Amino acid sequence: MEIVLATRNKKKIEEIRRITADLPINILSLDNFPDCPETVEDRESFEENAIKKATEVCRYTGKTALADDSGLEVDALGGAPGIYSARYAGGGSDVRNYEKLLDELKNVPDDKRGARFVCCMAIANPDGTVKTFFGYAKGSITREPKGKTGFGYDPVFIPEGLNITFAEMSGGEKDRLSHRGKAIEKVNKFIHFSLHL
Repeated sequence: MEIVLATRNKKKIEEIRRITADLPINILSLDNFPDCPETVEDRESFEENAIKKATEVCRYTGKTALADDSGLEVDALGGAPGIYSARYAGGGSDVRNYEKLLDELKNVPDDKRGARFVCCMAIANPDGTVKTFFGYAKGSITREPKGKTGFGYDPVFIPEGLNITFAEMSGGEKDRLSHRGKAIEKVNKFIHFSLHL
């Protein structure tokens, strides 16, 4: 079975390939379809954006497509940056995004820095069916970036019950705790079940 990941984000592709390694599937990415147009993420929720990406890539490639839309929701900012996480600092780099976040939280006390990562994964099939799966990771925002691994807001996010950031963990450690890891675990079960019907 072939599945196309509806992304060109190398770190995201690497993470998803790592988590789905045990499945009897061949993971392709948009790098295999260089002419596939970029999906404009203009919907109002993670789920709507993930569905849009998956269905557009499925339609273009004629293959089952897997898309995710994910982001960080910070309590003290009323859930921001949310669906705008990747372009929070105006489409800049990961560093600019989390530096803006830390700046906005500079006067927020440690006990009010709660946050959660949200991931919605959508699978779109050529027969027109679409299914979505959610994963969440609760935690808090640090006062300064720590760690060198991961991407996005990983250097400033400490998962609940721990005292190190996602960026201070190995890939496998992060996968067990992360929003994407939890969502893909549900995708894995769904694909495994579908393949054995």
